[in-house]
Order: sequence, then C-alpha cells, then structure tokens
Amino acid sequence: MTVRYARNPDFVFRKIADEVILVPVRATGTPMGSVYTLNEVGAAIWNLLDGQNSVQDVRDRIVEQFEVTPDDAEADVKEFLARLETARAVLPVEG
Repeated sequence: MTVRYARNPDFVFRKIADEVILVPVRATGTPMGSVYTLNEVGAAIWNLLDGQNSVQDVRDRIVEQFEVTPDDAEADVKEFLARLETARAVLPVEG
C-alpha cells in the first residue's frame, strides 16, 4: 500500500520574513493559537503533501534538494509526518 498525505485545509502556511509557519485557522482538535515553525526541509516537505505524492516520492525529492542520504531522509520525513499527524495538520489519503 502506498502511503500519501494531504495538507489539512484548516491550516494556513505562511512565510514571514525568514520564518515559515503553520497556523490552524479552524477547530481541528489542535489548540487555536498554536503556531508551528518549520525549517527549510519542513517547508519543502509541507509543499509536497498534495495527496498525490507518496512518502517515498517526498523522500526522493528531499534527497534531490538537500544533502542527505535516502535512509536519513526517509527517517526524517516519517518523523515529521508523524508530528504533523499528531497536530492534525495533515490527513492520510485513501487509495
């Protein structure tokens, strides 16, 4: 089974100066007013979560964009996705 995720539309993604943030804009079970700051890799992963890219696709793109091994990239992507799931910022896509 291919695992894919989509960004939760109840979160907004903004770049302000040199920071990239995620903020819930509707009740999602995440406390309103929570702000999540993303680093460059986190922002790249977020942009790839369109419901079409698999976790492996995301890993491969991160390996292309950053100096990281496939194994390290996969571990980092999976850990980041787990955190996003906990915050309800991403939704698993069926199929």
